[in-house]
Formats: sequence, structure tokens, C-alpha cells
Amino acid sequence: MKLPCEKVVWYILPIIRKEFARVLHEKYGFSQREIASLLDLTEAAVSYYLSGKRGNVEIKDEELIQEIGRAVENIVENGKDEIEKETCRLCKLMISKGFLKNR
Repeated sequence: MKLPCEKVVWYILPIIRKEFARVLHEKYGFSQREIASLLDLTEAAVSYYLSGKRGNVEIKDEELIQEIGRAVENIVENGKDEIEKETCRLCKLMISKGFLKNR
């Protein structure tokens, strides 16, 4: 039996990181190196997120897509200090939407 926090690390955190990397790359034109530096990840991890090898879950919920966009915008405008707050906010939203059911 996995603890809820363990499930978050395995299932939700990779999705959030993938979406952060995707939006930073597609909307803001960040390079993999810039994304890695901003999110405190390795360039290899960013490559995995952008290629779909990690966090490969398609998000179809429109509210969640909008909230991810808002989170990334806040991070770009206000810096790294916003990453923890935005990650936790999105995690709670994803849990409330059932992302951990049947895991």
C-alpha cells in the first residue's frame, strides 16, 4: 500500500513538471537548459518531460489546463519562489479532480 504522499510523487508531480516544461517551452520559448535551471531539474529530466517519456498523461480538464497556464505565468513573472506555491496548488486541485483514484 502506497501512502498518499508517495502517490503524489509518483503520479502527480511528474505531470505538473511536464506541463510546466511544456508551457515554458511552447508559450515562452524557454530552452531545455533554461527550463532545467528555473525548475531545478537536470536537462535530461526536462528532455524526458518534453518528449513524453515522463509524466505522459494527457490533461483534458479545461479548468486544470487554465490553472497550469496561470501557474506558469506567475512563475515567469515572479521567479522561482513561486514554484513551490504553484506546485502545491495544482497538486491539491488534481487530487480534488480524482487523479489519484485507482492508483
